[in-house]
Amino acid sequence: MSHLSRTTRTERLGARKPAKEPAGPDRPDRSRWWALTLLVASFFMVIVDSQIVMLALPAIESELGFAAGGVQWVMSAYLLSFGGLLMFGGRTADLLGGRRMFLYGTALFGIASVLCGLAWSDEVLITARVLQGVAAAVMTPTAMAVLMHTFAEGPERNKALGIWTGVGAFGATAALLIGGPITDGLGWPWVFFINVPVVLAVLVLGPRLLEETPVRPGRRRFDPAGAATVTAAIALLVYAVSEAPLVGWGSVRTVGMLVAAAALLVVFTVIERRSKAPLVPLGVFRSPTVVGGNVLMAIVAMAVYGGALITSLYAQQVLGYSAVQFGLSTAVYAVMSIVGANVSARLVAKVGYKPIAVVGMTLLSGGLLLLTRIDPNGGYWSDLFFGLVVFGTGIGSTNVAASIASLTGAKPEESGLVSGINNAVFQIGAALGIAIASSVAFAHATGTDPAGLNDGFRAGFLATAVFALAGLGTALLLLLHRTGRAGAASGEELPAQERKAHVPVGH
Repeated sequence: MSHLSRTTRTERLGARKPAKEPAGPDRPDRSRWWALTLLVASFFMVIVDSQIVMLALPAIESELGFAAGGVQWVMSAYLLSFGGLLMFGGRTADLLGGRRMFLYGTALFGIASVLCGLAWSDEVLITARVLQGVAAAVMTPTAMAVLMHTFAEGPERNKALGIWTGVGAFGATAALLIGGPITDGLGWPWVFFINVPVVLAVLVLGPRLLEETPVRPGRRRFDPAGAATVTAAIALLVYAVSEAPLVGWGSVRTVGMLVAAAALLVVFTVIERRSKAPLVPLGVFRSPTVVGGNVLMAIVAMAVYGGALITSLYAQQVLGYSAVQFGLSTAVYAVMSIVGANVSARLVAKVGYKPIAVVGMTLLSGGLLLLTRIDPNGGYWSDLFFGLVVFGTGIGSTNVAASIASLTGAKPEESGLVSGINNAVFQIGAALGIAIASSVAFAHATGTDPAGLNDGFRAGFLATAVFALAGLGTALLLLLHRTGRAGAASGEELPAQERKAHVPVGH
């Protein structure tokens, strides 16, 4: 940002509201990075909570007396409410303020966590998990909206997104590392109670460290019809693909839910076209960069979650690892994801996000192809380690590139919406990846012994590699697309005749 544009912006802010220190990207460096620490701590908590319950399910089922197969709803209730409400949660930032809604969401998350830990019946626990999902759907996109307001579009925001991505990747592994010991040592309620200190820290420090995001001008309208239809459509879609491996992709139940989800999306589009204040202005999707970035994000999620699932099944069912051993063995790809994310975030300023996307998808594809070499008589070092190193590096790189692409050029008053779309797309991709990879794996298993299961898991890894190769094609299409001014602000090159005149755009 030039000196002139910074001065003009500061004067404009000063005329509107006197403050001891500037808002947004012009705040002192230390203050902004402390704000980022608070935001990623909350994101880490949300990611851990989506995974940590997995290791506590047997104890929960035994103590609360769930009916056969009913305990899966402890996870599904959270994921469905989380995924279904992300767009609406993101829009609340644009209409009511990102910081305000982030803090409200965090408070609700804390209350729901306490209710989960104190649950005295299966119905109470599932209801509390729905509340947790609602809170997470508000917290995640509003936290990213605050991040986008705090860091101007360009190298610093890219670095912040790299940290955000790396912490999220580590959160999933951390859940597997700590879930078992907490359940065994303290009891399953403590997988929920551990959220309370983080929530209290955010609520105490948030008002001091976080700046409010721009609010969309004009009358505040929430478009309830649009919110209801898109929420129902996403929830049906996620539920359908999650259940498909159990009931069959061609079953009446699966097909019916997919058709219903598609019909709701059509209705949603009609509503948005006619609405005076749409939940999702359809003009957002006119940008090839935004569309390409979100397509890439969905494919990345499919490859990452599908690959992680097959890795878990192979390690535990073929190699015989315990849950704790598995968590320790996969820490390598979480660490490499953090490395890949932070290195990529720094390189984006020099080469742009498009080459990073191509390199990242190449690494992701290569890592998954290496994992197709698994053997029933293999081991960690010979079959998993090198593939996970390459796979993890690709995870970090592709997440950074896809996030930057899908958020590039967003208007300040639409940052919450764009963040919500980005997160919703990721959740849908994750559900699809898990469902398709598990379906392929079990369809190609030649037996229930380690050798027979290994055949299925090889096929599962190959399916996820195909996802990643499709992502590589998407990244190459992004590379071929001519960059406009918004892309230049994120580190992309403008045509030579425009470079001198270009001034990076800040919020």
